[in-house]
Amino acid sequence: MGKTSVSSSHSSLNKKNLIGYAMGDLGGCMNFAVMGSFLTPYYTEVAGLSTGAVASMYLILKIWDAINDPLMGALMDKIFARTHSSKGKFRPWMVRATPLLLITSILMYTAPTYANGAAKVLVALVTYLLYEASYTMFNIPYGSLLSAMAGNDAERANLSSARGFGSMIGNLIPMAMFPVIIDKMTANPQLGYTLGVTVCAIIGFAACILSCKWTCERNMRPAEDDIKDSSDIKFTDILVVFKRNRAFVALCLQGLFYCIMQYMGTTLGIYMYRDVLGALSMMGLMTVFSMGLSFIFLALVPKVVAKAGLEKTVRASQLISVVLYVILFLLPNNIFVYMAVSAFASGFGGITVLMQWGMVGEAIDYNEYVTGKRTEGSIYGTFNLMRRIGQAIGSSAAVALLGVIGYMPGAETQTAGVQMGIKALVVLTPAVFLLLCWVSLKFVWNITPEIRALMAASKEGGKAEE
Repeated sequence: MGKTSVSSSHSSLNKKNLIGYAMGDLGGCMNFAVMGSFLTPYYTEVAGLSTGAVASMYLILKIWDAINDPLMGALMDKIFARTHSSKGKFRPWMVRATPLLLITSILMYTAPTYANGAAKVLVALVTYLLYEASYTMFNIPYGSLLSAMAGNDAERANLSSARGFGSMIGNLIPMAMFPVIIDKMTANPQLGYTLGVTVCAIIGFAACILSCKWTCERNMRPAEDDIKDSSDIKFTDILVVFKRNRAFVALCLQGLFYCIMQYMGTTLGIYMYRDVLGALSMMGLMTVFSMGLSFIFLALVPKVVAKAGLEKTVRASQLISVVLYVILFLLPNNIFVYMAVSAFASGFGGITVLMQWGMVGEAIDYNEYVTGKRTEGSIYGTFNLMRRIGQAIGSSAAVALLGVIGYMPGAETQTAGVQMGIKALVVLTPAVFLLLCWVSLKFVWNITPEIRALMAASKEGGKAEE
């Protein structure tokens, strides 16, 4: 069985490592964040694509996503097993992807405008596919990198927290800046989109470069040990992971449940504020309040993890969130009460996603312990695929369930039954899915203190062999 060794020259993570890891998600999110709100308007209002063409493109891209993420992870594992690159397993891919992200993100918002007819659709599809491929080439090794940097729960929690900070800033900057640029350029919308995406892409490029420079790969197997089983690295290894790695299965279930909950909430939030609470203007203030609370949680959670452990902290936060959501459902509809309670409920629930990256790192360590193969790329790519499936289910289910409860589009006011249905969907759905997340960690996750001790002994054995 292969062993993982930790280089003695890096006994602990320094501040530059943490900032570097935060920069990775900051850079990746700079353009990814813009896509959710501004890509469809660009395609339909500026590039002149029909809504049917855009919908067909998105369907094709969803199918591509089902292949893209796990394929990239498996390819990364396979190539490293063959080459044993001295530059590392993950950061070389990040370095290659960084300029591609810069170029493809700009092309995605400019090239379709300069084509006509069927060529316009083809150019839009190809540039989107190239961007998605570039993003995957950066994001899969970046996510997998955590397991190569962290050696214990405290380091995993600190890196997860750093990633959370980077993600928030990477979403905040473009969402604050891009609408202003578009609004100022209404006379020439194409120029506005080009300028906005170029600024975001350059900031993202700089952040990604810093991430490549300031991160490190400490948990790397020596090449002479790896050669013994590198030929066994196969694209089908992920099937073995599902069979033998219960911790990974638990995380896949948790990722699926959480993303269903998250995307249902994102889709239905506007209906709660507008049709139930009658305070749509307060929705923006709630976003700012929740983000500020998340920053506080990000700073405090690593300290709790250092004392209680990673999965125990996550499970406790999930139960607290479930209780708060149930209480919120029982309380009368008042905008200020709703904002206060829901902010803390979503904040505690959000610890699930903030800390999941560290738990993926531990599942990767466990996988090497039980299979003898350190296939970080395949594991992270498949985990990311499960999250994408959850996102798709959550968005679709939210729209479908609005019809089930009898929501009437365009109605000045909704019936009391529909309002109660909206509240149940927005408030009780998170409680149900967070409880399912808790069940996944409580009854499927199997990395106990005893198993951690065996994993640590295995790592020490790897050091002794050097």
